[in-house]
Amino acid sequence: MASSLSHLRRFALLVCGVFGSALLSAQALSVDSVPSDSIDGFRFTTIDSIAITPVKDQNRSSTCWAFSTIGFLESELLRMGKGEYDLSEMFVVSKTMMDRATYFVRMYGDGSSFAPGGSAYDVIYCMSHYGLVPQQVMPGIRYGAAKGDTLPVHAELDAVAGGYLKALTSGKLKKLTPVWKEGLQAIYDTYLGPCPESFVYNGKTYTPLSFVEMLGLNEDNYVSITSYTHHPFYQRFALEVPDNWRMDQMYNVPLDEMMAVIDNALAHGYTLAWGADVSEDGFTRKGIGVMPDADNGAEITGSDMAHWLGLKADERKDELTKRPLPEVVVTQQMRQDAYDRWETTDDHGMQIFGIAHDQNGKKYYMVKNSWGTARSDYKGIWYVSEAFMRYKTNDVLVHKDALPKPLRKKLNIK
Repeated sequence: MASSLSHLRRFALLVCGVFGSALLSAQALSVDSVPSDSIDGFRFTTIDSIAITPVKDQNRSSTCWAFSTIGFLESELLRMGKGEYDLSEMFVVSKTMMDRATYFVRMYGDGSSFAPGGSAYDVIYCMSHYGLVPQQVMPGIRYGAAKGDTLPVHAELDAVAGGYLKALTSGKLKKLTPVWKEGLQAIYDTYLGPCPESFVYNGKTYTPLSFVEMLGLNEDNYVSITSYTHHPFYQRFALEVPDNWRMDQMYNVPLDEMMAVIDNALAHGYTLAWGADVSEDGFTRKGIGVMPDADNGAEITGSDMAHWLGLKADERKDELTKRPLPEVVVTQQMRQDAYDRWETTDDHGMQIFGIAHDQNGKKYYMVKNSWGTARSDYKGIWYVSEAFMRYKTNDVLVHKDALPKPLRKKLNIK
């Protein structure tokens, strides 16, 4: 068994190499060379994948929403035949956090939150109202760059900006000066660098807005889709999660139709920005997202009940996620209950770009994460089961042309 597992690991590394290139091939990966006696572990075959740009690393920053949606827009540019672009996440972060601070102060710090999280719509709003810039124009690193440290570390930035706003909204001030925004902007400029008013790219001068115009990206082409029962289906509502502070209006559809949106998009060459909850035990650091039937753990893992109950929590998690196992059957009511109990939270953003099958023919969604290439078994790519996608999706952002035609008609989207 040891030699077989070693062979499997070498095979997994070979498969991972596919994701090291700038663009992913839609060609399926072969698993013919996997030893027949390799029982444990996941073995994936790519069924279909859409071109994505390289995996990035948000490192120690709460900016997944920017990385995932920027990656989505970069794939949109590839789909549109515009070529490969590397867009700046930190330009979007700076603009978004200044907007969020303004809203927070207008609410006197009450009834809203100021945190470094955000939503996919924040990126689309920024694109439309402030523009975008290339990564080389605003790398977003002002500290450590001379030493080769080019990854974001935002604990100090978040603490300083949060402290600044807390001082303003603590109730000790009777009124504010007209320059408080300049002080906060100076904090973000110090850590991220100033947002350029104009720049030269490939020999041409652009403003951030004229750059978006050149790229051909249009806010009106993108819609958000969700699925909850506390609002009517086929209507729009603002999903009540802290990071949807702009109150983005999402289309609410039944669960099966939300899944149909994802499948239809992928089948027609569109990726999706994915807002999800990854706090479940089934979302591992190794690149797997599954919803194993933990209530029947002893039965589905083949362990006796005494042994199963004797395992520690982390041992049970490992036992349930180290190979394909039966999963829970997710219903619309389960989704709603998890949301209402705070078990489903808006804690991570990623990009859905493909479909794969495991060694049993079971379907998984291929997801680009922003945790770098060294933090999973698949070089920054996660394989997420249908059960996990149904249960833990908060919302998806997608081009409106990717919607199934009958649903688009129901939603009256032109």
